[in-house]
Amino acid sequence: MTTFSLGDTDFLRDDRPHRVISGAIHYFRVHPDHWEDRIRKARLMGLNTIETYVAWNAHEPRRGEWDASGWNDLGRFLDLVHAAGMDAIVRPGPYICAEWHNGGLPVWVTGDGRELRSSAPDYLADVSAYLRRVYEIVVPRQIDRGGPVVLVQIENEYGAYGSDKAYLKELVAVTRGAGITVPLTTVDQPTDRMLADGSLPELHKTASFGSRSAERLAALRRHQPTGPLMCSEFWDGWFDWWGGVHHTTDVAAAAADLDALLATGASVNIYMFHGGTNFGLTNGANDKGRYLPLVTSYDYDAPLDEAGNPTEKFFAFREVIARYAPVPDELPARSDPAPAFDVALAPQGAWTDAAASGSTTDRPQTFDELAHLSALVRYDVELPEGRGGLLVVADVRDLAWVSVDGAPVGTLARTRHDVAIRIPDGRALSILVEDQGRVNYDRRLGEEKGLVGAVTLDGAPLQGWRSTPLDVAAIADRVAGSAGDDRLGAETAGAGPIAWSGDFGLDAPADLFLDTALGSKGYAFVNGLFLGRYWRNGPQRTLYVPGPATRAGTNRLVVLELEQLIEPRAVFARELSLGDTEE
Repeated sequence: MTTFSLGDTDFLRDDRPHRVISGAIHYFRVHPDHWEDRIRKARLMGLNTIETYVAWNAHEPRRGEWDASGWNDLGRFLDLVHAAGMDAIVRPGPYICAEWHNGGLPVWVTGDGRELRSSAPDYLADVSAYLRRVYEIVVPRQIDRGGPVVLVQIENEYGAYGSDKAYLKELVAVTRGAGITVPLTTVDQPTDRMLADGSLPELHKTASFGSRSAERLAALRRHQPTGPLMCSEFWDGWFDWWGGVHHTTDVAAAAADLDALLATGASVNIYMFHGGTNFGLTNGANDKGRYLPLVTSYDYDAPLDEAGNPTEKFFAFREVIARYAPVPDELPARSDPAPAFDVALAPQGAWTDAAASGSTTDRPQTFDELAHLSALVRYDVELPEGRGGLLVVADVRDLAWVSVDGAPVGTLARTRHDVAIRIPDGRALSILVEDQGRVNYDRRLGEEKGLVGAVTLDGAPLQGWRSTPLDVAAIADRVAGSAGDDRLGAETAGAGPIAWSGDFGLDAPADLFLDTALGSKGYAFVNGLFLGRYWRNGPQRTLYVPGPATRAGTNRLVVLELEQLIEPRAVFARELSLGDTEE
């Protein structure tokens, strides 16, 4: 039996000093058929450990509907880490941030005005049930039971959010009670307040940072006087948001920072080694005074890019690691450029015009009140006496397309802090609202989506709303299944939400890169896989199609455009294009 423990200055593996050189891969951001490849490439860079978060809302999007299969098969992911001869670090949260929607917390947990990330009994009950399910997977895969797991983290950067020690103690009790025997850690940014608030004496403190290693490890040592020093989030890149630039870090500077960290003797977890993709509607958002939804790609400028190819940073980091630990002789090969071709697209008709559903209400119902987990809700109301005027919405979350009698009027955007728009006379007002991503950080966790609060017209409340949820993935499935016939009433495509589809052939399955210049804003699918969101707002210019989602022979692309397709064809590019960077 192999043991893993904390010594006076080092991690101990079978009582011998051991340095953890780890990299982050989130299994839920990578196609399951690619897990083995990404893990193998981590080993080839010189890593000995793989770290992953566990995304609660991926496993249990609705209360009681637990899923640990397919993309959510954490057990298989950990088994592949073990088969590669590597260790694993598991960070189950329950809050993970990770630029992942709602910080990993399910919407059913964060609603009803709960006190989140606290010892509130109702919250703790749900968290405890979740953790026990995760630990059913993790416990038999601990190193002292012949598995790969050497460390388990309690909460996540909790010192940046709260200081409820009773909450942390209960998480520890649940973790130990479930059979976790490996060392337990916490992580916080290396400030005195965060390190003090975010941990307990019995937990091993680690830090998160991306530079000035000696200074930040010294701050950590003041709060963790014995045991190994570890940066368990060494930030080697950054994330992107719509309307911004593609963030990169200088390769030489990043490698020098890693060298400085390893020169101290500390252990490290590189965040990220491979970022992957926010497939579907899983991107998060930040709001520090301005709401900024995050893009579909989670490339993160990591050593392994979004498509799993080694970058300059991979080889620079490998060279650094080789100064401190053995590195395999084998080098990963870079993939050939992807097939480049065009696909003709045929219009399949309007796709947001489903009959209004549900009862009428005085105010629009939020996504949360509707228990709706997809991206869109359409709100319909009759205009009093057929008159227009100044429409004022208390809070738009997050982007709304306003129309009267089917004619577009304009948009209201949370990012622009819009609350008002003047509408013309007409009979029926319709507002299509998109949830662009739930905030993953700080106090806006769990906020409601949709039209929130009262809606007035020239100061008078508008009442009698019908709130109709639209399931984007289900609509795409119907489009894919009916493409080529007239069941959707395909018409000459104009402005507004139109569904499109097209077939293309491949000689063999292959990674592809869909050029998102094809349209204005919308969602794309290949063979039923929800690739994610696209938007001309940029910076991201391609959507990644993992090879295992394609097949030899005929493949089907579905595009659900919200505004205007530029021309009726799609272009697949040879490589990733993630946008302009800052000079």
